[in-house]
Amino acid sequence: MARKPHRLADPAPDGVPRHHAGTLPISQLPDKGRVTCQGRIESVTFLPADQAAAFSAMVSDAEPEKASAQAGARRGRLRVVWLGRRRVPGIEAGAEIRLDGMLSTNNGLPTMFNPRYEILSRQENE
Repeated sequence: MARKPHRLADPAPDGVPRHHAGTLPISQLPDKGRVTCQGRIESVTFLPADQAAAFSAMVSDAEPEKASAQAGARRGRLRVVWLGRRRVPGIEAGAEIRLDGMLSTNNGLPTMFNPRYEILSRQENE
């Protein structure tokens, strides 16, 4: 019986998302530099209309229940900010995304401003 090949967004049989070659998990990001990484959006932030336009999201390696189930697992987190935008299509909590951009540290948290992104999968409404 022929084995069905995994697409990029398909999880491996053990439930861990597959990463494209050259793509880092969030927990393994360097302090700064150009990177390509992949993770799941855990939250998005909308700013009030009276503030400068910016849309941000928090991206992590794993879902909270999976990260806490792995003893000693380091859960990486990344803040992603799109300046000049009030909303970014497809960027919503639960979506799996791949990001490419310059990494820096802002207020002690790894941050990427205006990255290129690819939506790999979306969480279905229950």
